[in-house]
Amino acid sequence: MASRGITKIFIGNLPWTVGHRELVSYFKQFGKVLNANVVFDKRSGHSKGYGFVTFLNKSALDNLDNKTVHLLEGNNLNIQKTE
Repeated sequence: MASRGITKIFIGNLPWTVGHRELVSYFKQFGKVLNANVVFDKRSGHSKGYGFVTFLNKSALDNLDNKTVHLLEGNNLNIQKTE
């Protein structure tokens, strides 16, 4: 099946208020989320403004592409496929 296979995406321009739970909450509408990770600065503990989401199926990418603008807490997200 072409729709199977774990797929990871990069998300840039994340608001500093977004954490792992908010990422899962937003991206689960596109497919089954295996993992969502916001990158934080180790010294300050603040978000670096980017993260990664891993989906169970590649079909989530088609669902993502069907929506042209991805807004999360007012920021237009920059989404790139990593594979």
